[in-house]
Amino acid sequence: MILDTLANAQQYYGLGPKFVKAFEYLAQTSLAALPKGKYEIDGTDVFVMINEYDTVPAEGEQMEAHRRYIDVQYMISGTELVGHDYLQQQTVSKAYDENADYLLVANPPAFFSKLQQGQFAVFFPTDLHMPNIQAGGPLPVKKAVIKISVQ
Repeated sequence: MILDTLANAQQYYGLGPKFVKAFEYLAQTSLAALPKGKYEIDGTDVFVMINEYDTVPAEGEQMEAHRRYIDVQYMISGTELVGHDYLQQQTVSKAYDENADYLLVANPPAFFSKLQQGQFAVFFPTDLHMPNIQAGGPLPVKKAVIKISVQ
């Protein structure tokens, strides 16, 4: 997993051309003006989902992991906590759903990070993550989640 600001995104261009497309999209697009929805960047290889929601308590939430896509979660506005852990021998509470590309884990996160406006997190298939968590109370959030295919 990677946690950083968009100002430092060029440091991660070495991860490949799909990451370059993702970070350039974030830097060059007026994200605050985009309505909720899914937008293609490079077909099914790189696309973005714009989400708006209120953060929720950690209790009752579960960590997730993906196999076909890497997440680049960019905070357009608002603040949330994200729970993290490494995918190892945790208890899987929802088996991997190939169509939806996720599995759920019942174990609590090993640690939390705060994601604020202008910051991003990258979650690889070996990274468990639990986004959308309250940082001191429910807050409205607008976030871009770019999906980068691992193929």
